[in-house]
Amino acid sequence: MTGRPTPVVQENVECTLLAEAFAAGGYQSYAVGKLHLRPQRSRLGFDDVQLYEEGRTQWDVVDDYEVYLAECGYHGAQFMHGMGNNEYVNRTWHLPEAMHVTNWQTRQMVRTIQRRDPTKSALWYLSYTHPHPPLTPLSFYWNMYRDVPVATPSVGEWAEDPDSVPLALHQRRSQGESMSDYAVRAARRAFYALSTHIDHQLRIVLGTLREQKLLDNTVLLFTSDHGDMLGKHGLWAKKLYYEESARVPMIIVGAADGEEIECDSVDNRLVGWQDIMPTLLQLAGIPIPESVQGQSMLSDTRRDMLYGELGSGARATRMVHVGRYKLIYYPAGNQVQLFDLEDDPEELVDIAGHAEAAAQRADMEKMLIGQLSGPDRGWVVDNRLVGVPFEGSAWTGNKGLSTQRGIHWPL
Repeated sequence: MTGRPTPVVQENVECTLLAEAFAAGGYQSYAVGKLHLRPQRSRLGFDDVQLYEEGRTQWDVVDDYEVYLAECGYHGAQFMHGMGNNEYVNRTWHLPEAMHVTNWQTRQMVRTIQRRDPTKSALWYLSYTHPHPPLTPLSFYWNMYRDVPVATPSVGEWAEDPDSVPLALHQRRSQGESMSDYAVRAARRAFYALSTHIDHQLRIVLGTLREQKLLDNTVLLFTSDHGDMLGKHGLWAKKLYYEESARVPMIIVGAADGEEIECDSVDNRLVGWQDIMPTLLQLAGIPIPESVQGQSMLSDTRRDMLYGELGSGARATRMVHVGRYKLIYYPAGNQVQLFDLEDDPEELVDIAGHAEAAAQRADMEKMLIGQLSGPDRGWVVDNRLVGVPFEGSAWTGNKGLSTQRGIHWPL
């Protein structure tokens, strides 16, 4: 929303937000779905927000989806399916199909499009919640994958010994340690079902744009804030720099008469979410604010390296990506991983210790050191990565109920 990467050490800088930039360009703007803000009713510059907060009642907001369920006679029943918000136990949806949050988000976006001011251009932000857990697909989509073989995820040679994996991965492994092969396949099946449900609901949004005679003059951008490991390398969930978690979709469809985006083309440049704002502003012909640090995905300039940082202390992870090669650094234990994504797209072999990769590793470690700032500089001595001591597990265990929801408003 800012056109800037999100550092671990938060910046206190004045930024023009995406919706604010479009408003300055004469656009109306509306959002539907999850935003994950505090305070929760902050609008991020949008004219209005139809909010879904995944049951985060601890911050005192009843979101619009909870109100909708109550109006339909299902007061507080959203989580009566019993599934957790960051867990992989699954079952089919327990309420009528029309009550599913994916359907609600679609309807709200469609109504927003239909109720637009016809004299102004518009920015619409549709933020679907799923396939993020709870894994509660509609029965139709669950059954769609009933006869489709769902493979058990592969595990890289570097991940076969659970005691040797980097400290920051212990929590992500623990989530699947008690899962049988059947439970793993069932979780993946539910995830696929929820994804296909979104595919079909998007058809309704596109149909609405077509019927409103807007489709040919609308730019579409489809992406996700993160992926999910779904058992790959024995890992689950997000906040990891492996492909299943970090390599999210980035699909752009230009206006019918636009020449900036070639139909059915694939561009392998390195991009991040900070590039979305300048890309959309360029397509709309709106000036890009000086606070934006990302670059348009349509520009002739391509970055040579993409840097990422996540977490601090024992769970910290840092990453440098140069296209073919990706280096992941875990300061706890001073562990470095290097993957050749051209020869090994599934990241099964860590080549950081291979003699033939020594020069590539040295170059990328130098890039990484050049990006480190603040407390991270303590991981470097004499221009070499030294990290911090590996002092046992950073994961203290969990009863598996920390994201379990109860009966919600109104009781």
